[in-house]
Order: sequence, then C-alpha cells, then structure tokens
Amino acid sequence: MITHQLLLTNDFDGLKALFQRFFSSIPYNWYSNNDIQQYEGYYASVFYSYFASLGLDITVEDATNLGRIDMTLLFNDQVYIFEFKVVELAPEGKALQQIIDKGYADKFKGLGKAIHLVGVEFSKESRNVVGFGVESL
Repeated sequence: MITHQLLLTNDFDGLKALFQRFFSSIPYNWYSNNDIQQYEGYYASVFYSYFASLGLDITVEDATNLGRIDMTLLFNDQVYIFEFKVVELAPEGKALQQIIDKGYADKFKGLGKAIHLVGVEFSKESRNVVGFGVESL
C-alpha cells in the first residue's frame, strides 16, 4: 500500500502529494449549495476517514493540558501529530506553529519514539492542501 510505504520512509512530500491528488478527486459539485470548504472539520474528517480505512491507530481530538490535537497517528513505532487549519489562499504556517506553541508533543516524549509534527493547511478557494509543514523531533 502506497500510504504505508510513505509513512515507513517518512516521505512527507509524497504524503502531501497523495492528499493533494485525493482532494483533487472530490467533485466540485459536492461543494455546491453549501460552504463546507470553509470548515476545518470537513478536511480533518477526510484525513481521518482515509487513515481509518487503512486500519491505522488513530486518535482524534486528543486532549492535552493546553488544548486538543486534531489527530494523532501511531505507526511503525513513531508518533505523527496532525493539526489542520483552513486558510484563504496561501499557507500561513499556523497549523505547525500551534503544535509547537501548545507543546502537543510533550505527552509523547517519554515513549522513546520518533515524533513528527505535521501542520496541514487547506485553501478555501482551491479546496485542497496548500501547506504541509513538518518538524521531526
């Protein structure tokens, strides 16, 4: 499975491209007569559904002392912390910065596993991934 290979090799550029293709395949008329593309929950649900359909170990709305992680993925003895944000057109870096500012990785640091912070930003205009910032600890 391509997603497993991308995660096994931590190919974040490949993962970004995979999700850009995935969102590109969603028909434009599904956005007609509604404003779903403005809501973070829509994009987060698509990510969640995609990973859940692969049977991966996922936690959503993972609570910490300073907030909630949008999605945590445990795979191959590694931790992937995802934060999702909706922007107008261009990436702003706010998703990755929130993970850092709120110390979302702190609860996983004692596990002795590699931790990857992944900030994903979606454009309301293009209805696709425009930002995919990654920091590995």
